[in-house]
Amino acid sequence: MISALRRKDRLLGGFFIYKGLFILMKTIAYIDGYNLYYGILRSNGFKWIDIYSLLEIICKIQNPKSELLKVKYFTAPVKSNFATHGNDSNKSQQTYHNALKEIHGDNIEIIKGYHTIDRATPPLYKNPIDLNDRTEVWKFEEKQTDVNIAMNMYRDAIREEYGQQVLVSSDSDLEAALKFIKEDKPEITIGLVMPKPKLTDDRKARPITAYLDNHSHWTRDHILDEECLKSLLPDKIPTKKKPIVKPHYW
Repeated sequence: MISALRRKDRLLGGFFIYKGLFILMKTIAYIDGYNLYYGILRSNGFKWIDIYSLLEIICKIQNPKSELLKVKYFTAPVKSNFATHGNDSNKSQQTYHNALKEIHGDNIEIIKGYHTIDRATPPLYKNPIDLNDRTEVWKFEEKQTDVNIAMNMYRDAIREEYGQQVLVSSDSDLEAALKFIKEDKPEITIGLVMPKPKLTDDRKARPITAYLDNHSHWTRDHILDEECLKSLLPDKIPTKKKPIVKPHYW
């Protein structure tokens, strides 16, 4: 039904219109991979997740008229020397990216930043702080992810190709991007998904990042484990050559 409608529809302001009726809201999602992993996937173990299917589920729950057309996934290559599984970690990450592209093609865009590793000498934890008592540590930082997300969101908003933009992140550095989109393109619906477990009596989560929540039209403060479970990729994905196989330790 959807494909038939697409052939007959005309586009207006990010919506599909059929016989004069608004029926679908064109949606694009922007996923902060670092936030998603450390916010929930690291703890629930669902690393082999189909992020496109996960966002389809969430967007439909928030607004049944949402139609997810594209996901932009922002990440950075693993540094093998600092990864638990060494070179296998880098290979596993690439295998995961290949799996997403094999299933979803151009509907998923993987946008990569990079990591920097430097020597740092922060003060040891003491209360009160003693700035003279320091230790040497590795300073490990992901670069470009927040600016890549911000620029992509604003550029897509200017192009007016989507009626709804959904951000999956709790990074307050993205506040300005949401603020400017809401001011400059008020017709665009902004959704916010916090990559965190649902708050329960025995499972505490950090509160919603108000900096982002203040500039969204709707906010979801959690992702459920059962939603992740429903969105897992197949353990083996056929291709024209060798199948893509889920890493054994994932």
